[in-house]
Amino acid sequence: MTKPGKNRGNADLSLVVKLIAASVVMFGFGFAMVPLYDVFCEVTGISSSSTRQAAQQPVALETDYDRTVTVEFASSLNQRDVWAFKPEETRMEVHPGKLYTTYYLATNLGEEDRIGHAVPSVAPAGATRYMQKVECFCFEEQRFAGEETKRMPVLFYVDPALPENIGTVTLAYSFYAQQQLSEQ
Repeated sequence: MTKPGKNRGNADLSLVVKLIAASVVMFGFGFAMVPLYDVFCEVTGISSSSTRQAAQQPVALETDYDRTVTVEFASSLNQRDVWAFKPEETRMEVHPGKLYTTYYLATNLGEEDRIGHAVPSVAPAGATRYMQKVECFCFEEQRFAGEETKRMPVLFYVDPALPENIGTVTLAYSFYAQQQLSEQ
């Protein structure tokens, strides 16, 4: 007959080994998430490095005046009590290959100086590579004085190679407070 304490000791050791193994697996999964996130962002066009770089000027592109695409502009905020943020216009009819400019308005609602950053996204996901931003406030952090409002431009074009079945593209920005600037 075995002693009850001995079985309990084996069960405790088995549990400790399982917990250590689970911790190692979770730690490894945390490291694997970075490249998986990069792949996910590249596929969906959400906050990928390709969306943070300016597009080349559409020198070789010809404007397709026979086609129009509706571009919708949207905005969202992470911290509604710190900022006001919205597009100046919510929709444009554009010809692929032609440069257009639109503006977003952002206001620091606080009295303190702040830094904000915009993260772009394009929908549908299949249109991401065809929505080209030549100049964008999202490429750099934006510094705001207390209660300051800025009119921030986006210079863009829709690549004429956009599939014919996509008639509407949405360009959305989420605006985040990166940090509050301290007085020096």
